[in-house]
Amino acid sequence: MVLKKQKRIALINDLTGFGRCSITVGLPIISAMKIQACPLPTAILSAHTGFPSSYIDDYTNHMRPYMENWKALNVTFDGICTGFLGSAKQIAIVVDFLKMFDSPTTQIMVDPVMGDYGKLYSSYTQEMCDEMKQLLAYADLVTPNLTEVCNLLDVEYPAEGIVGDDRLENMAKALSDKGPARIVFTGLPHGDEIKNFIYERGVGSSVLCVKKIGGDRSGTGDAFAAIVGGSLVNGEGLQTAVRKAADFISKSLAYTVSLNVPWNYGLCFEEYLTELK
Repeated sequence: MVLKKQKRIALINDLTGFGRCSITVGLPIISAMKIQACPLPTAILSAHTGFPSSYIDDYTNHMRPYMENWKALNVTFDGICTGFLGSAKQIAIVVDFLKMFDSPTTQIMVDPVMGDYGKLYSSYTQEMCDEMKQLLAYADLVTPNLTEVCNLLDVEYPAEGIVGDDRLENMAKALSDKGPARIVFTGLPHGDEIKNFIYERGVGSSVLCVKKIGGDRSGTGDAFAAIVGGSLVNGEGLQTAVRKAADFISKSLAYTVSLNVPWNYGLCFEEYLTELK
C-alpha cells in the first residue's frame, strides 16, 4: 500500500508586509494549490521598494542557521523556488541550500529577479550577476524576463526589447545548455499582448500570448512563478502550467484595474484563490 503524501515547496525570497510581492504572494497561492509552502526569508520588509520608504531587515546572517535546522529536522522538499536575492553572499547561501536539499525528485525553479527593460536593478553588481549564473546548473526550470536572459547569457539587450521567435529559441537552447531543461521567457512585448516563450529540452518551443491589461504591477512575476512551480510539482506539464498562470493573472489584473488599485499595491489575486487547484 502506497501512502499518500502532501507535496512541499521551499520558498526562498523576501517577506514583504505590504505591496503583494515575493513570499506574501507565493505562500497563499501555493497553499491554495494544496501544497505546503515553507518560506526561507532573505529579508523582511514593511513594504517593497516601490514605495517612498520602507523598513528593511536583512536576513542574510540568519539564513544558514535556519536551513541547517531544517536539515537537522530531516525536512525534504518536492520543489524549491528561488526569487529576489539581495547580495552575492545570499546567492552563495542559496547554492549551498540547493546542494543540501536537492534530490532526484525535487523540482528546482529559479526566478532570476535581476532587472527589467534592459537595465539591472540598482542593487545588482557584476559579482551578483556572476553568482546568479551558478544557480542555472541546479535549476530544472528558470523563468527570466528578456533583461535577465541577456545578462545570464552576456548578450546585448535588443532594441526596444523586441526579439523574433527563432532568436528566442536559440537563446533558450543556450540557457538550457547551462542546466535547466525547462525555460519560460516571461513578459515579452507583442503589440497589445504579452508573450511567454516556452522551451523544453528535447521537446521544442511554443508561444503563449495573452492580452495586456493595465500597466506594470508589483507581484505579477511572483504569482506567475508560484503557479507554474506549484503546477509542475503537482505533475502538470509546462504548457498547462503556463496557461494556468497566465489565465489566473489576467483575471486578477482585470479585477485589480476595475478597483483602480495603485500599481505598487500589487495584484488583487485573493479574489480568485479558491479557483486554483
